[in-house]
Amino acid sequence: MIRLPNPMLDQDRVALLRARKPVRHVLVPAWPREQKELPQVEVEVAWVRFSTLNHRTRAEQRREIHLARQLDLFTVDPLGAAAQEAQYRILRGQEGFKELKEDLKERGQQDPAIITAEGVLINGNRRTAALRSLHQDDVWLRARYVQCLVLPEDAQTEELVDLEAELQVARDFKQEYSWINEAFLIEELYDREGKDFDRVARRMHRTVADVRDLHEKLQQVHQLVDLAQGARLHVDFTDNESAFTELAKHIRTKPPAEADGVRSAYFLGTLANVEYRKLRHLRRPDAAELIQREIERDPALKPVLDAAQSAPSPSLGDDLLDDLLGEAPPAQPLNDLLGLVAARTPDESLPLGDGQKVSARQVLSSLRSAITNVADEAGDEERDQSAAKAPLVQADKAINILKRIQKDLPKGRAQGEWDEHAFAVKVAEIQGLLDEIEGTRA
Repeated sequence: MIRLPNPMLDQDRVALLRARKPVRHVLVPAWPREQKELPQVEVEVAWVRFSTLNHRTRAEQRREIHLARQLDLFTVDPLGAAAQEAQYRILRGQEGFKELKEDLKERGQQDPAIITAEGVLINGNRRTAALRSLHQDDVWLRARYVQCLVLPEDAQTEELVDLEAELQVARDFKQEYSWINEAFLIEELYDREGKDFDRVARRMHRTVADVRDLHEKLQQVHQLVDLAQGARLHVDFTDNESAFTELAKHIRTKPPAEADGVRSAYFLGTLANVEYRKLRHLRRPDAAELIQREIERDPALKPVLDAAQSAPSPSLGDDLLDDLLGEAPPAQPLNDLLGLVAARTPDESLPLGDGQKVSARQVLSSLRSAITNVADEAGDEERDQSAAKAPLVQADKAINILKRIQKDLPKGRAQGEWDEHAFAVKVAEIQGLLDEIEGTRA
């Protein structure tokens, strides 16, 4: 059967690769087809193209799109100069890039990259970027070439996503994927696999609980980024994984009103850089009300709260906050404050009701102090409640232990080494402690 060329591919690039004589053929178990041997060729490092579909850089791509103010930066011409330079810039800026260059210079390329039939990298983007950087530095002549395994010309997009999941996530995602970028891949697989977490978990070689947790955390980040309207992006919350983990798990089974209040508290606290260990004390139904009362007592924050109440985020759609966060309780303006604060960068100003403005950075600093105070007080209250319950909890444990002693006593007395005197001493000690406890009631 004659196979026609894929019209979606750049046939000149395909022809160049096709003309390269393979160095060898390599078995790639992760390739989903039955024929798993791929030809290995050597190509110029400046010729290959970085993948703009790679999920490892999805959050960073959104930042580049925002900075360039070009929504189709990575889609209108993925192999063009603008998209490729932006992707190269992202790869060079990733953590560990300098160390990767040093390792490649010392040991060389240990594993071949994987490219499509037109030379787009599916695996090995970071390594190839490091080789290209070495070649541009003119410090290592061998960096002029990169060893690549070439996929069939009829490879489909779904096959490429599956291959990425196998090669990158299942094997070493902890080294190269941020949790947000991994969650982007899970989100795409979840939509593609009929919203079936079981199927996604098998693809990712993870547990169902793991992929569901990452998906739910990403939904919370989506909401906060939407509220921020470009002031903050997904990549800005890479270091806040613990906060979003605790938030997503807590609100999963909570009534809408409670989920809304806790979410608002967590979102404000995250924007204000409150420690997540503090925020966990605000996983309670009245979290938003506690923060609101603290803000109302703060002379630096009360005007901001008033401004949010009188003109709640006019640049937002009428129902955006309700759509994102659920319908807010009537007496709770915290969502209005959240919308006002989220949509400003720290370097911008917030408008007040009297026409004056206040630095957003200053407001965030005051919010951090206020929310931390509320969290500390809530933590003290939790400890007090725990102390009040502790004697009853310990008494229940003691009763259960005594019941086990009573049950095991006949069997123990039947043993030859049984010591009745030693047991009587212990019983007397227990009785003495009970007498002391009883005496505390006087």
